[in-house]
Amino acid sequence: MKTVILAGGLGTRISEESHLRPKTMIEIGGRPVLWHIMKLYSHYGFNDFIVCLGYKGYVIKEYFANYVLHNADLTVDLAKGAIEYHATKSEPWRVTLVDTGADTMTGGRLKRVAQYLNPDEPFFLTYSDGVADLDVRALADFHKKHGLEATVTAVSPPGRFGALEIAEGKVERFIEKPPGDNGLINGGFFVLEPSVVDRIAGDETIWEQEPLTGLAHDGQLMAFRHDGFWAPMDTLRDKNVLEAMWASGQAPWRR
Repeated sequence: MKTVILAGGLGTRISEESHLRPKTMIEIGGRPVLWHIMKLYSHYGFNDFIVCLGYKGYVIKEYFANYVLHNADLTVDLAKGAIEYHATKSEPWRVTLVDTGADTMTGGRLKRVAQYLNPDEPFFLTYSDGVADLDVRALADFHKKHGLEATVTAVSPPGRFGALEIAEGKVERFIEKPPGDNGLINGGFFVLEPSVVDRIAGDETIWEQEPLTGLAHDGQLMAFRHDGFWAPMDTLRDKNVLEAMWASGQAPWRR
């Protein structure tokens, strides 16, 4: 199965860093968040990626074009103009990088890469600004078992504030940043049949609107509940929290 990653957004809510590079290239522990997401899929044996580029897409192209160079020891023979690589630390990834337009919406980006998909096989679709300890193999198996067109991963958003448990005016317990209000949200990890592309009109189509709501209306959207770790990287605060987790050696999504 292939994995399509939407990596074309501006990242306006984290503009402190995204004005220099795509949001997906903002680093956690010295590695772009895009790398962290790809490591998750690779851990479960999914190594074929299609990355939808947009804003400053050349930065992502340059990163992967020079990936082996930056992750290996090497000898440069200046006289011969040759480079000899030693102890390379590359990943077993095949990465297709597609310029899907600077202003194309999320659905339009998916439609633009349809030619690179296997027409007889479901595929993963995910955003490039969140991490999780999700078992994507179990997600794929769940999708194949129910036989519908689409699966979305449902998660509980992390809490941002501590909560008080109060009985008869007395505080009985303080809960440090509990999960959200027990509501579930779109966690951004999908498994889709190729037929969903037919629901996308063009570049102006937002995936989360007509295509996704249409799938739900037609009874073709199943939810895979993930009760483990999930966190977005929408703001500088989010980035700093994830960075601290990684530095502590206790990042739940680490593979």
